[in-house]
Amino acid sequence: MYAIVRAGGRQEKVSVDDVLDIDRVSEETGSTVTWEPLLVVDGGKVISQASELSGYKVTAEVLGEAKGPKINIMKYKNKTGYKRRLGHRQRYTKVRVTGIAAK
Repeated sequence: MYAIVRAGGRQEKVSVDDVLDIDRVSEETGSTVTWEPLLVVDGGKVISQASELSGYKVTAEVLGEAKGPKINIMKYKNKTGYKRRLGHRQRYTKVRVTGIAAK
């Protein structure tokens, strides 16, 4: 059984005991997060109607925070002496999916 959920502006395919890196959420370590699924696949049965999906929820436990890889950004304009170096490192929240169940 797996589900498709919208977590942090992206859609993720999740099943029980999956560990995901999602965009940062304000929940504390050890707390739970719940999502409404967009699609649920249970064996050969696919549930995608909004009326049926309202009876399902996906729960996950927050494991902590993580950082993504560093991205180096270089801006340069020819013949003007303009150079600029920037860096970015995205912050994520690690979560473990604990259940996909009907309400």
